[in-house]
Amino acid sequence: MRIGINGSGLVATGASLTQLVEHAAAAERDGFASYWLGQMAVPDVLTVYAVAGAATSRIELGTAVVPTWMRHPLMLAGQALTTQEACGNRLTLGIGLAHRPLVEQAIKVPFRAPARHMAEYLAVLAPALAERKVAVTGSIWSGEEDLSTAARSAQAPPVLLAAMGPRMLSLAGALTDGTILWLSGPRTIADTIAPALRAAASAAGRPAPRVVAGLPVCVTDRPDRVRATIDQALRHYARLPSYRSVLDAEGARGPGDVAVVGDAATVRTALTDLAAAGATDFAATEFGTTRDEFIATRTLLSEVAATAE
Repeated sequence: MRIGINGSGLVATGASLTQLVEHAAAAERDGFASYWLGQMAVPDVLTVYAVAGAATSRIELGTAVVPTWMRHPLMLAGQALTTQEACGNRLTLGIGLAHRPLVEQAIKVPFRAPARHMAEYLAVLAPALAERKVAVTGSIWSGEEDLSTAARSAQAPPVLLAAMGPRMLSLAGALTDGTILWLSGPRTIADTIAPALRAAASAAGRPAPRVVAGLPVCVTDRPDRVRATIDQALRHYARLPSYRSVLDAEGARGPGDVAVVGDAATVRTALTDLAAAGATDFAATEFGTTRDEFIATRTLLSEVAATAE
């Protein structure tokens, strides 16, 4: 299981472009395979990665995730290919539906027919990226464009779809390179996500999909305190239906219960359990209540990354 860092907490707390780029560069120096950022209102993550590409040389740069409602798939394809050229073909494009309350509040667009929305979105996005040409007419998303004249050195970035329910997992397996998760623990991955994803990929004749698991992580000798801090910081996730369903599947009251928290041995075991459950990658969101906890967490994750397959 490849080990990466998710720096989205910095986005949420208003980090500058310079800070985000340095965080990605530090993750590369510390030996991590990948770096992930979520798209919020500001900054634009693909622009961050265009800049981070010049400050790094090998680390995968992944979006976790870009909400689809806010960008036409042709616009996203153009942005992704430009960023791919800027970062030397190290971009992985994670996309997702986001959530009804957030979408309807932000852009005042009804959150309707999400499965059809995503199927049509991918029907435009995928050929635009892979073939640089698309001609699709749908009921929600349509597109007709030739993208072959620019960013010619850019390869089509892998696409991951945030998927937890059966319809999204079917689309992810059949039409993308895998899924990127948040707050899904080993039980949910092993029992629900990985089998459904693999079955859909196999039926579509696609390679084995990636399963990028994302959870809060902290090496600490005060696990109860840290879990309570995580519950408080991430409390809004427990109220969103899709996350509530995966928390319930793990028997978790809140995000703190699925977080990877404890002493070094406990954290190592939890990471091994995620790999055994079917996670191909782990995107760690580092938590801590003291500087020593952040240092211990980064140190252990770096050690695991150095021996990861």
